[in-house]
Amino acid sequence: MVSSTEYGSHTWELLLTVDHQYEDVKKEFNLQVTGNLHVGGLMLKLVEKIEIAQDWSDYAFWWEQKKCWLLKTHWTLDKCGVQADAKLIFTTQHKMLRLRLPNMKTVRLKVSFSSMVFRAVSDICKMLNIRRSEELSLLKQSEGTLKKKKKKDKNSKEPATEDILNLCNPPVSSGLPANPGLYSKTMTPIYDPVTGSPASSTITWFSDGSLNEQNCSILALSHPTCSPEVLAEMYQPRTLADKAKLNAGWLDSSRSLMEQGVLEEDQLLLRFKYYTFFDLNPKYDAVRINQLYEQARWAILLEEIDCTEEEMLIFAALQAYHVSKLSLSSETQDSTCESEVDEVEAALSNLEVTLEGGSKSNILEDITDIPKLADNLKLFRPKKLALKAMKTYWFVFRDTSISYFKNKESALGEPIEKLNLKGCEVVPDVNVAAKKFGIKLLIPVADGMNEVYLRCDNEDQYARWMAACVLASKGRTMADSSYQPEVQKILSFLQMKNWTMCSQAASEPENVDMKPECFVSPRYTKKFKSKQLIARILEAHQNVSQMSLVEAKLRFIQAWQSLPEFGLSYYIVRFKGSKKDDVLGVSYNRLIRIDMATGDPITTWRFSNMKQWNVNWEIRQVAIEFDQNVSIAFTCLSADCKIIHEYIGGYIFLSTRSKDHNETLDEELFHKLTGGQE
Repeated sequence: MVSSTEYGSHTWELLLTVDHQYEDVKKEFNLQVTGNLHVGGLMLKLVEKIEIAQDWSDYAFWWEQKKCWLLKTHWTLDKCGVQADAKLIFTTQHKMLRLRLPNMKTVRLKVSFSSMVFRAVSDICKMLNIRRSEELSLLKQSEGTLKKKKKKDKNSKEPATEDILNLCNPPVSSGLPANPGLYSKTMTPIYDPVTGSPASSTITWFSDGSLNEQNCSILALSHPTCSPEVLAEMYQPRTLADKAKLNAGWLDSSRSLMEQGVLEEDQLLLRFKYYTFFDLNPKYDAVRINQLYEQARWAILLEEIDCTEEEMLIFAALQAYHVSKLSLSSETQDSTCESEVDEVEAALSNLEVTLEGGSKSNILEDITDIPKLADNLKLFRPKKLALKAMKTYWFVFRDTSISYFKNKESALGEPIEKLNLKGCEVVPDVNVAAKKFGIKLLIPVADGMNEVYLRCDNEDQYARWMAACVLASKGRTMADSSYQPEVQKILSFLQMKNWTMCSQAASEPENVDMKPECFVSPRYTKKFKSKQLIARILEAHQNVSQMSLVEAKLRFIQAWQSLPEFGLSYYIVRFKGSKKDDVLGVSYNRLIRIDMATGDPITTWRFSNMKQWNVNWEIRQVAIEFDQNVSIAFTCLSADCKIIHEYIGGYIFLSTRSKDHNETLDEELFHKLTGGQE
């Protein structure tokens, strides 16, 4: 029989497990608790029972069944929903994690497993000295890519572990606000803008000392590329469906690592997720620039992004040049005097890589005097005039539209046709060696995309018209302040492609110690013999041979940004009302519906025209409303719909950044835009 006093008692027994490393010390404890006991009080009672004298400040309760942390120590057990059957583990919040960086190096560091991933990535980037952590996130390799790798690696040895860089000092405590001075220009370690090596006098300024000068150099400097055999074993996407697998494993930024099944000593990928690289500065961003360069390099080598033969040779020349620069002695690298640094900084200021969308222009266009272009260009419509040659017309570019006429004299009358480029896709169709300067326009119409080809006569004409088309597609005119820089960027890229074979270069392939298979994708190693590739890489190298190491990396990033597929993350989706699957490309300023079989764009929707978006979490459907009563809805088949939802909100969040503002992030706004409410 139970006495009346016991029957009326509100206490009950709760089993608690302590995660510690002492084998001879008890790990499980049964405590008598009440529902109105707060979590902090439970911690205190437990610590009093544990016979270990140590600092327990990093410990918190992990609720195993609910997969959640009990971090609100003032909440009672009743409010948390904890009952007698709950399995609570008293464990550390910071645990060791292995991160594979874009340069394929692995670092091992202590990361908060209880903070939201957005905050955890911020702490990681502070440790690695990477500014603008909001551009990066953590990625789990998808099962599809891992299975293929395992099949290929069946008879091969496990990858060597000696490359793991241990950074075991704890990051900035997630409970404390980030130190705003950490990223200020007086406290960030300064790098040589020519070589990218850290200035030793400034390394001591860095907060926790875990990133010493040697480690800084490992992260900030490029190292010789891997062997062709290793490259052949890595996962290479062949189709759009394969590319969609690469983006399936992004972690949810609004949940913690532990909540998403990540365990201590697991390996994740740290990658640039959002392709809006804001305020790149060689003096403070050597690690960031190098990791960005490495991510671009591997994307091109593994054919995650398509490029032409001409472009591949430019990329190969820039890579080969890095390797040759790194062979220089350290004395040469460190011999830059202060005045030279200032001159190079001034020269590199024109090379800062910033994508449109990274900031909102506050400059008002002069609507009374918007520039226009007028030229003779050739026009070709593949669908209507499939067998006919290109025909010359008089083209006039005004505002965001192109009008064309039979000739210059008839330009005062009505045009043959007026093409509105707002929201269109602009694709370069260029072969400098063949003097081909084409612009492919995919203009949205009711039943898909209207395909139009324009052909220019020379580089200058192409640069002016291409820049105008790119701006018009974003709803901007040539009066925008970014027009001239866009023209110069296009001309600079064309100049790199424009090379001629000299007799010296022709004789060099025999004497050059280079494995060209390390610098071009497998598709081109199959197409050309090794000596042919070396000769062609040396040809392309002539136009980049005078660049400094950091300048060459920035040029590489710029060239990567110029590729038509740059910045697109692919997902397999099923649109509402459709009977077949499509691919959705998510970019920094638009969504593109792509035919999975042909790879052709079907429709483009710009974020600037978006009124609202939401997710029906019950059926996992994303719904988006645009201007002019356009609405779409789709379910995501290759990943969780939360990933696409976060991509859209994340890009909108990044578009609010400004150089005028403090570099402290509005974390609350990010979660409002990306978190969703499941």
